[in-house]
Amino acid sequence: MNWFSLNKEIAMDLGTANTIIICDGKIVVDEPSVVALDRRTERMIAVGDKAKMMYEKCNPEIRTIRPLRDGVIADFNACEQMMRGLIKMVHSGNRLFSPSLKMVIGVPSGSTEVELRAVRDSAEHAGGREVYLIFEPMAAAIGIGLDVLAPEGNMIVDIGGGSTEIAVISLGGIVADKSLRVAGDELTADIQEYMSRQHNVKVSERMAERIKIHVGAALTDLGEDAPEDYIVHGPNRITALPMEVPVCYQEIAHCLEKTIAKIETAVLSALEETPPELYADIVKNGIWLTGGGALLRGLAKRLTDKINIEFKVAEDPLHSVAKGTGVALKNIDNFAFLM
Repeated sequence: MNWFSLNKEIAMDLGTANTIIICDGKIVVDEPSVVALDRRTERMIAVGDKAKMMYEKCNPEIRTIRPLRDGVIADFNACEQMMRGLIKMVHSGNRLFSPSLKMVIGVPSGSTEVELRAVRDSAEHAGGREVYLIFEPMAAAIGIGLDVLAPEGNMIVDIGGGSTEIAVISLGGIVADKSLRVAGDELTADIQEYMSRQHNVKVSERMAERIKIHVGAALTDLGEDAPEDYIVHGPNRITALPMEVPVCYQEIAHCLEKTIAKIETAVLSALEETPPELYADIVKNGIWLTGGGALLRGLAKRLTDKINIEFKVAEDPLHSVAKGTGVALKNIDNFAFLM
């Protein structure tokens, strides 16, 4: 029993859209990366789901913040408070003591030294005694069960909320990688801009996210997998009168075209830098898609047709990085961490 233990080990996928925490091998926190603060005192009012319910609905006394943008910390104070709030959910049963934490955190592979330091400092201020950082594509590969220590090439494309991480992995290290600050948030912004330009209707970030979930697609022909049209409600951009607009997946596929093309280009660029022996392994093994963006309809087929290498969606793409950080936490000596 760890009821009164002052030491706790947690693994964290600190994501732009969602933060997932694993403790004792189980996912104990899976919440949106949002925090609500009192404007006058900067005191935290809510975190996670409760804060997201307030997002884009606040009065002037409350500000809701997504502390991470493009996969890195954009608001240091808000991120620290969010991490504290989410970590409290892990040990909510013991309110007398705050445990000393040993943490493994997934970070984008394109992070600068300054960005890595920001993550480490936030974790330490939130109670981390030992903080280990691991690149997200490496964690994703571990999380989907690949043998990253083997002398064999595997390729991961992790499409998160703020960044797309592309990496070729062999012998426990990253051989070639691309970190693209283009991912789920960019797709959401594309939908907002399209709805405004094409249908003259203003939609919020949350509504654009719902459109992406219901009718988001990477192909204009999904055959039998085609979703039904989604009805969007919002104010007319010019008259402010209410509008009801049906949106089909084909038009969303068109509006997402440029952003998906950027991801395709980055994958091809990473493949160009891959040594021939590892390239042959990748052709044989296929390329794995993880992250929330992997769920975009038709994306795996589109990439397979474009690059002529099979793309496979991981079994649980949303939790691949978190599961990998959990495995790394239990095997600290086996993996290369960023000190």
